[in-house]
Amino acid sequence: MEISAYIQNAAAGQSVRVSTAGRSRLLGVPGKPEGRGSAVNGGELLMAALATCYCNDLYREADRLGIGISACEVIATARFDGVGLAATSITYAARVESQAPAEEVERLLSETDRLAEVHSTLRAGCPVERVAWTPLAT
Repeated sequence: MEISAYIQNAAAGQSVRVSTAGRSRLLGVPGKPEGRGSAVNGGELLMAALATCYCNDLYREADRLGIGISACEVIATARFDGVGLAATSITYAARVESQAPAEEVERLLSETDRLAEVHSTLRAGCPVERVAWTPLAT
């Protein structure tokens, strides 16, 4: 499955589109008021990706494990110490509302931590490569 993101930014505005397995949708990410870049930075979006991945995967794994959950909260935090420097730490925490016993909820949290794809990608240190620009098919 291929997942992609496309951003178009100019003084007139910004458009962000994400796609998974060919299903595309707009994502509401505002441009800076002066029009030179996004009002949301990449680190914030990276933390949103971690939190979103874990949130979605909690529900997926809860269904797989037969553990009922009614809500969840996830917070992800990274520390960046300067321009061009990689994050020095990334942490996240989650809270689940469930009638299940505490040990089942902990099992769900641990299993989801093990299987969350964005988390696994960062942990594995996936290579990132710049390639030549190819216009999108319309």
